[in-house]
Amino acid sequence: MSPIIRRREVHELSEKEGLQPFSIHDDIQLHMYSSEAPCGDASMELLMEAQVDATPWPIDQNNPATKKLPVLLRGRESFGELGIVRRKPARADSPQTLSKSCSDKLTLKQCTSLLSSCTSLLVNPANAYLETLILPRSQCVDRACERCFGLTGRMKPLHKHEWSGGYAFRPFKIRATDHEFAFSRRSKPASSRELRTSNIAAVCNPHVQETLILGRLQGRQKLDPKGASAICSKRMWKTTLQVLAALGTPKLLQSISESPHVQEWKKSALFADRQRVKADVTAEALSGWIRNDGDNFEVEPG
Repeated sequence: MSPIIRRREVHELSEKEGLQPFSIHDDIQLHMYSSEAPCGDASMELLMEAQVDATPWPIDQNNPATKKLPVLLRGRESFGELGIVRRKPARADSPQTLSKSCSDKLTLKQCTSLLSSCTSLLVNPANAYLETLILPRSQCVDRACERCFGLTGRMKPLHKHEWSGGYAFRPFKIRATDHEFAFSRRSKPASSRELRTSNIAAVCNPHVQETLILGRLQGRQKLDPKGASAICSKRMWKTTLQVLAALGTPKLLQSISESPHVQEWKKSALFADRQRVKADVTAEALSGWIRNDGDNFEVEPG
């Protein structure tokens, strides 16, 4: 089929008809290079080091927005509290959200795999785990990474834990490199203001080439449906349904078609294994994780 993905053999298939017909080849490994330490717990020591005064910033309990969120779902403040779930954006003046930090999301991916909800319908997660996270040496604080991701840190309760459906706690290795991204924050003097985070992104694969500005196709207005990227959530779900239809999985499609709402699909038996993983991880390791149900859109099959 491809050098990356294959059809699973009959004896490998799930008892749920049509679920996860594909698998990543056994000899494929997935590695990730990040030019900066992931925001959240893995970068707290770096954040403290960068402050003139490393005293934790106080939480404004009189702020109505602060009162609406659990005390553990914090941004950059409370430096002294380590190993907790943090939100992003993390700036004190940013909108309050339930979006989790990159550190927390990567930590969860050690159990749910790199697959999203929709792709987990098509691909078995067993070979879809990150093997190595590679960071510039200046961004890699060993104790922070071990606390955030490792077996002796907050994930310790899940050591050797396995779930049904091919899921398991698969901690990735952390590797430091002297190779720096050419346009990293450290490529310019500290006094320089020339470097800015870009709002432009490129999507490129054998089937799609796109330029995105603020998450939408270049040249399209903010609310124009035609401005949606091929990799936006709604298009990804629609493509998943099209693949399932092409594979001939009527029972699977029927169970999805009972409701057009994505959040209803995620609560169905199709995602029971994945939801069990998330429930266990957030209960035993990532306490303070609050589910974000705000992204509930409709997707019509076909």
